[in-house]
Amino acid sequence: MTPKATRATPPPASGDPYLPTIGDSGYHVESYDLTLDYRVQTNRLQGRARIRLVALRDLDRIALDFSGLRAGRVLLDGVLARSSVTPHKLVVGLVSPLGEGASVELDIEYGGAPHPRTSAWGPVGWEELTDGVLVAGQPSGASTWFPCNDRPDDKAAYRISVTTDGGYEPVANGALVGSTDRGGRVTRIYAQPEPTSSYLATVQIGRYRTVDRVLDGVPARICFPPSMERRVAHDLLPLERMMEFFNEEFGPYPFASFTAVVTQDVLEIPLEAQAMAIFGSNHTDGRSGSERLVAHELAHQWFGNSVGLARWRDIWLNEGFACYSEWLWSEHSGGPTADAMARTFHTRLSRLPQDLLLGDPGAADMFDDRVYKRGALLLHSLRLRIGDARFRDLLHAWTDRHRHGTVATEDFETLAAEFGLADPSAFFTSWLRETRLPSL
Repeated sequence: MTPKATRATPPPASGDPYLPTIGDSGYHVESYDLTLDYRVQTNRLQGRARIRLVALRDLDRIALDFSGLRAGRVLLDGVLARSSVTPHKLVVGLVSPLGEGASVELDIEYGGAPHPRTSAWGPVGWEELTDGVLVAGQPSGASTWFPCNDRPDDKAAYRISVTTDGGYEPVANGALVGSTDRGGRVTRIYAQPEPTSSYLATVQIGRYRTVDRVLDGVPARICFPPSMERRVAHDLLPLERMMEFFNEEFGPYPFASFTAVVTQDVLEIPLEAQAMAIFGSNHTDGRSGSERLVAHELAHQWFGNSVGLARWRDIWLNEGFACYSEWLWSEHSGGPTADAMARTFHTRLSRLPQDLLLGDPGAADMFDDRVYKRGALLLHSLRLRIGDARFRDLLHAWTDRHRHGTVATEDFETLAAEFGLADPSAFFTSWLRETRLPSL
């Protein structure tokens, strides 16, 4: 008989300080192999997750983030294992302790009706669209569609196979490596070998048409509702020039391909995923009304996806860089200069409450717009101090040295000192560890 998942008390917390009950620091996941079968009309998901992990300390059980779904058979290195569930955890029991450095493979069957999980920032995770699916995993929604270690610093390789109803196009991270259309069902298989944080793994399902493009040598796929073809073609046309410019400014694009998805639904904000950006129909109005957001999401491929976060308190390293990339693109494409943009937003921020620490904004405020803008202003102030040439060299060094890795603010402080920033301690203290907005 197959052991059944039972209810259990939650395991000890070992997550990021901003999300202390999510994630486990006791192990590292090397790879996820996900096989998903999804029925759009009934919102039913059947999944199988093969997870290869290595223990970072002695373990007496393995706790995975797992929200709102049912667990079935669980195998540990091919042997049936006992498991238990809480509302947001799947705990796999071990017959004998797993020693530090040992690796195992979990094979987990699961299913149910996936739905977002509640968070301080609203619902996150697997979400039904009017006619399809969107996954918005940041910062804690990956567990709504697969069992995982949902920490930003635990990057892994992914293989994702998605089967769904005919007429729909399933899109996931990475390169399309397999495709079948049979018996009224479609299957697409994607491979993302570059290390990926769980919150950046994604599945998008819709009645999409796909157009292949090449963006400055990078293979790209644009997926969109056929009725929006003209608007999408117009508004995403600058992607090629953006890619060329960012390759020059930041260093080579860090992934093998890029995908842009445009949903039929209106979205409050665009979303970034590993090697992918997701836009709502409102972000492609046919008049380039959201061009800065297109630049923002593309820049995240360097800042946030390749160079990832070791901890959520340093979210400015993602959003400050992506916001500053908007200003750089504006200058390059004939709009207001980065300096003009910086001075405009500096004035605006000076009129807002001076109660946010950029280097540790707190979980409730980590997506506050002041984090984005103050982070961008820090970068512009640094550029003014070390000069354009050194600043560009610094950006190249940052994306090259930490390619597909994780970073903390201290890493950037060390790099800035290396590139000629005078009195880096005073500079970063004023921008990161004091609430008052410094001058530019």
